[in-house]
Amino acid sequence: MRAGVAFLVLAYMLSQFYRAFLAVMSPVLEAEIGATPEDLARASGLWFLAFALMQLPVGWALDRIGPRRTASVLFGVGAAGGAALFASAQDPLMIKLAMTLIGIGCAPVLMATYFIFARIFSSAVFGTLAGVTVGFSSLGNIASAAPMAWAIDAFGWRETVTALAVVSLLVALAIARLVQDPKAPEGEPKGSILDLLRDARLWPILIMMFVCYAPAAGIRGLWVGPYVTEVFGADLARIGTITLIMGLAMVAGNFAYGPLDRLLGTRKWVILVGNAVVAVCCLSFWFTAPGTIWAAAAVFAIIGFCGASYPMVIAHGRSLVPAHLTGRGVTLLNLFGMGGAGVMQFASGPYFAGLAGQMPVADAFGRLFGIFGIALLLGLCVYLFSRDSTT
Repeated sequence: MRAGVAFLVLAYMLSQFYRAFLAVMSPVLEAEIGATPEDLARASGLWFLAFALMQLPVGWALDRIGPRRTASVLFGVGAAGGAALFASAQDPLMIKLAMTLIGIGCAPVLMATYFIFARIFSSAVFGTLAGVTVGFSSLGNIASAAPMAWAIDAFGWRETVTALAVVSLLVALAIARLVQDPKAPEGEPKGSILDLLRDARLWPILIMMFVCYAPAAGIRGLWVGPYVTEVFGADLARIGTITLIMGLAMVAGNFAYGPLDRLLGTRKWVILVGNAVVAVCCLSFWFTAPGTIWAAAAVFAIIGFCGASYPMVIAHGRSLVPAHLTGRGVTLLNLFGMGGAGVMQFASGPYFAGLAGQMPVADAFGRLFGIFGIALLLGLCVYLFSRDSTT
């Protein structure tokens, strides 16, 4: 089981890579196939939306056929196949189709890991395990920064993504071979996702899931690259450095959030304070924009660190989900999390394009990041009414 979980974590590391590598690739994709920032925003949004829409069938599959077949088949066909399509892309449309397919393939791997944790370990340690898993997996976020920029320079972007397709296929085969499906308890009751949606306690947490991941995912996954290029004239190497700084902050944040609920005796207030800091940082670009690239990098790092509450919010929701609906519960939470990031990312492209035609580009980015902050503040207002739980 340990080896199987290790390969699920590796698959999620690749998922973290795929959702973030467009920030580094934006200059070369624009130069070679004419992909504009708006095209890439839509491609990134399609990844998140495909990932989110797959959560309901993935939840059913985890409860019914288990994590081994669910994760291995989808990751092999979707992630490996989508990466191969990406490597052969001749226009922005192929990039969008490839990102959609990769999103479908990446959809089950984290939830398969969480499903196994929820079946084997107590709810009290679920948040720590979830945070550590995402923390290690965030190495994919780091790899999509400076190392990706180096690989593009050394080998070319098509060759690099082709290699990723091969690695993804090998990981899928390892999952099929090594993951063991945990046994369901005898006489476990039946239920459906409607039972979860009728639970009023979950709705403030679902709303929080919808907004909590969007700022860090949107900025790190796409907008940090165009921002430092358009505002500060950064080259590919400098883009790699700034994205690496934010990626490292996100890794540190995932490890930091993991044990805080047990140390402080609360999940709700850890999530509230951390996300309030993210909202303030996003709004700062609107009202007092950083004057240097390194000042901007520092703010991005704070957003990455404090915006890593995603596993903690999942743990909060998971504590309210009955055992027999574990698969559908964690995937419903993930649907809202990835769906919110996808909606914000998809909308951000045309929103920014409209702003950029009316004002200086630095002001346009400030408004864009400010909207991320406003959305997060609105979600926090709803989340205030949630019931705290650390069990």
